[in-house]
Amino acid sequence: MAANSSAAKIVVLGNINQDFVMKAERMPQPGETVLGADLRFVAGGKAANQAVTAARLGAEVTIIGRVGEDVFGPSLLENLAREGIDTTHVVTDREAASGAAFIALAPSGENSIVSVPGANFCVSPEQVRAAAAAIAEADFALVQFAVPLVAIEELIAVAVEVGTRVQIDPTPVRERLPHNFSEAFAAVPNETEVAAITGVSVASVGAAAEAAGQLRDIGLNIGVVKLGANGCVLQTDEGSWHVPGFEVEVVDTTGAGDAFAAGFAVALAEGRTPTDAACFANACGALAATVFGAQPSLPRREAVAALLGEAQVPEVKRVQDEA
Repeated sequence: MAANSSAAKIVVLGNINQDFVMKAERMPQPGETVLGADLRFVAGGKAANQAVTAARLGAEVTIIGRVGEDVFGPSLLENLAREGIDTTHVVTDREAASGAAFIALAPSGENSIVSVPGANFCVSPEQVRAAAAAIAEADFALVQFAVPLVAIEELIAVAVEVGTRVQIDPTPVRERLPHNFSEAFAAVPNETEVAAITGVSVASVGAAAEAAGQLRDIGLNIGVVKLGANGCVLQTDEGSWHVPGFEVEVVDTTGAGDAFAAGFAVALAEGRTPTDAACFANACGALAATVFGAQPSLPRREAVAALLGEAQVPEVKRVQDEA
């Protein structure tokens, strides 16, 4: 586990993508072509987004991943390096192309995404094991499901060996969970993802609390369910809590969940309580939804502090008190 220092230490395993982002008046039906507008090329990928957010929040960040030996790979690595992220454990693959995501935005800011894993699905357990020293120094290891399950399982195994807490963002939903999922410290799924894991349809705050409880029943210390604009619900040893979100003008929700995940881990690493960490994470996610594109939208520490200081911070409530 990391020694005490002023900055949180975060390791992130997962996908590094080139995003192709366009706007459309509506999403197409099967067999239909809809004209889009304002095509932009933006660095993305859930792991990269979480790494960038953590770095902008002041953490020392290392990323484990893979890019292709193509036109996108070098620029993706340069972008991470500009953010101060250690890319020592990012491998350039000579055969697989860099991961890509094709994102269509509706006027509401909601998105539809087709993701092509490419080199991300070539991350190996051996590559993860080679980063054991960095994992041992971290306060938290963050992982998503856009790399092979065997690599995810290796990260959890290494983290458990060295005493580093693991936070899982279980997206995209896979055919099964990692076999050692229960050894993670926390999970931060959204409504769709937690329904796939627990079978609980999240149609209310109470249902979200039930789903978070089932994550705890699996063995996690903290179960969180992200509720978008409605904030999140989390369950800890002290009970179930609804932490409402912040009211902002939504431009593009791409990356908001990643900003939440990184913000939650950084806040916990800094010693905040789970409910305070969730409020901090909600502020990160809200700010990310106010700017077009994934990584351009990811908030810096000063912006989060300003929102928390200027906005009416929503009251945290026990779930049973809202029933």
